[in-house]
Amino acid sequence: MSIYLKRLIKTGTIEMKYSQMFRVKPGSTVKLSDVDSDFTTDDKEFAEDKVKEYTKDLRDMQYRLYAEDKRSVLICLQGMDAAGKDGTIKHVLGTMNLLGTRVCGFKVPSLEEAAHDFLWRIEKQVPARGEVVIFNRSHYEDVLVVRVHKSVPKEIWQGRYALINGFEKNLTANNTHILKFFLHISPDEQLKRYRQRLDDPTRQWKISEADYTERAYWKEYQQAYEDALSKTSTARAPWYIIPSDHKWFRNLAVSEIVLETFKALGMKYPEPQLDIEEIRRRYHQAEDDGLI
Repeated sequence: MSIYLKRLIKTGTIEMKYSQMFRVKPGSTVKLSDVDSDFTTDDKEFAEDKVKEYTKDLRDMQYRLYAEDKRSVLICLQGMDAAGKDGTIKHVLGTMNLLGTRVCGFKVPSLEEAAHDFLWRIEKQVPARGEVVIFNRSHYEDVLVVRVHKSVPKEIWQGRYALINGFEKNLTANNTHILKFFLHISPDEQLKRYRQRLDDPTRQWKISEADYTERAYWKEYQQAYEDALSKTSTARAPWYIIPSDHKWFRNLAVSEIVLETFKALGMKYPEPQLDIEEIRRRYHQAEDDGLI
């Protein structure tokens, strides 16, 4: 039974790919309160099996991208703290071959970074041909955090939407394919995950004072995200709002969308630049001569 038929049986709706279900249509107005962060379709066991299948295919697709050396892929992950950015990398995107894949996290700008325009540190990390780069947080922090905490004037962060669109347009014009995921969780789910961190010694290092002080700004962050998603989802650099209260469903949706994007590129392993038959003849000759 196909994964889409399973969705049809469970939801009673027209079967639809997640890339269609969760894509922010360019020009639309996002209202996150209308998006159910608890949403799922496929059952957990089936979904986990599909993720294993998808990640295996992702490794193959990514290696083709690396071998072709013609284009690149940029994947941006955004979301409230504990939304699952690290988990998405670990269980989905991090399964790709390290040869040609890179993860870049953006924290509070350093003194040097703050002395430049907000895209300066981002531009240095964009993918080269043949490379997949995953941004754990991204240039969007500069229309989110700075807006919520009023650390730059309103006219500054408002002007950054156009700068971001121009920046991403330039990347796509140079054969970089962009996917942007907003991992959508509820405040209750965030608090649940904070509790899990408290109870897990291997994750207690992630805890910070800001975890709880920032929760006071939940409404402001949602509004900031709504504007960012509405103003910067374009045909060639789309946003996807991924319901992420259930980690297994988040992994399924993200892996399906990324794999679908990779497959649409029609990548092939390049033809060898050498005469393979001649190389084969030399190999067999060396074998016959006892050199191997």
